Amino acid sequence: MSAAESTDRCRRRVFISGLVQDVWFRATTAKQAVRAGVDGWVRNLADGRVEAVLEGSAAAVNEVIDFCSRGPEMARVDRIEVVEEGPENLEGFKIR
Repeated sequence: MSAAESTDRCRRRVFISGLVQDVWFRATTAKQAVRAGVDGWVRNLADGRVEAVLEGSAAAVNEVIDFCSRGPEMARVDRIEVVEEGPENLEGFKIR
């Protein structure tokens, strides 16, 4: 990876609140991330939220964040919190 490419990579940690568990949120987020070329992971939290870490180009990461703000058909997103972090050069996308 060139120096220019590494500076274009961003990382966002996203917390999604609402009816977001047991509605295929993680699976559809993973599908959207892979489609967009975003690396990272997604998991359910004990408090009922979903947490995702997304790494890639800003445009690709924002595309997945946009999906997370709506969620899959059966979800209801009440709140989304996005935290900027330094990239860790994750590879692939996993459901945890």
